[in-house]
Amino acid sequence: MVQINGESVDAAGKVLKEYLEENNYITEGIAVECNEKIIPKQKYNEFTLSDGDIVEIVSFVGGGQPALK
Repeated sequence: MVQINGESVDAAGKVLKEYLEENNYITEGIAVECNEKIIPKQKYNEFTLSDGDIVEIVSFVGGGQPALK
């Protein structure tokens, strides 16, 4: 299990970009931290989530618009 924004998620083995797309995140408006390290956007397509990872996805909000589609 991977802890994402405080919730246990069965995402181990999934590529980060795949997880973000499945959960309707707009990557231009977010930052992703895994185990206290920022994951560069150009690495989203090759970064694989691992069992025990702690992930925080934060969105940059302007004018009250959420980062979800």
